[in-house]
Amino acid sequence: MPERGNGSDGPVAGNSEKKGNGHPAPSTVLVVEDEVLVRMAVADYLRHCGYRVLEAKTGEEAQAILRAGELVEILFSDVDLGAGINGLDLARWVREHFRDIRIILTSGVMRMTDSMRNLCDSPLLNKPYGYDDLAANIKAVLGALGQRSGG
Repeated sequence: MPERGNGSDGPVAGNSEKKGNGHPAPSTVLVVEDEVLVRMAVADYLRHCGYRVLEAKTGEEAQAILRAGELVEILFSDVDLGAGINGLDLARWVREHFRDIRIILTSGVMRMTDSMRNLCDSPLLNKPYGYDDLAANIKAVLGALGQRSGG
């Protein structure tokens, strides 16, 4: 489970697009984690930071969310998702079908390999990670996305 950082409230979410009322829309993070308590804690923290959060327990659920047309800027996935599609296979699928989605992977047992580096937009986030580490990774990835999209 993520560890509490230094008590900071975390970053303010990036802007993915403008809505008709002129207010920026929050960036969307798809959190894929098979451990329900970890997924809930991460999702709650990211919502507190101002992000729109979608949750999936499995790689297959994540694929269904993306196929449904949800606008997602960042995929944040555990590598080990139990049975079925793992986080690495999900990342490969996302790279093939949704090239604009930025990918951050986390694992408690793996180290990043060269093939993983080519899939990810951030270093592997090793478990247990702190909320501050998660927030910094997302902020950095969104900053790179904003430079690309002009946001």
